[in-house]
Amino acid sequence: MLRNNMTKEERHLWYDCLKNLPVTIKRQKVIGEYVVDFYCAKANLVIEIDGSQHYEKQGEQKDIQRDNYLKSIGLKVKRFSNYEVNSNFRSVCDEIYNLIFGND
Repeated sequence: MLRNNMTKEERHLWYDCLKNLPVTIKRQKVIGEYVVDFYCAKANLVIEIDGSQHYEKQGEQKDIQRDNYLKSIGLKVKRFSNYEVNSNFRSVCDEIYNLIFGND
């Protein structure tokens, strides 16, 4: 389901990293029956920012199902926790940059 507001971590990643990259990144992109946090078509990359609900049993199962679907249609899925975005932001941005531009 589409959300009107990004989380604090999604806003931070969007405004302080992704929005400024020289490629198109979509927010809240619908892919199949799922809505992904961020999508980069150039790299066939889905970026997910996971809050605590993703680490509960039900959330983990849903994520596995979702990731399997996205991978089955040729997409790479990279997940970062809220904690990673908050505590190691530069490394998160560097990893995303390498996933998008590393093969150029």
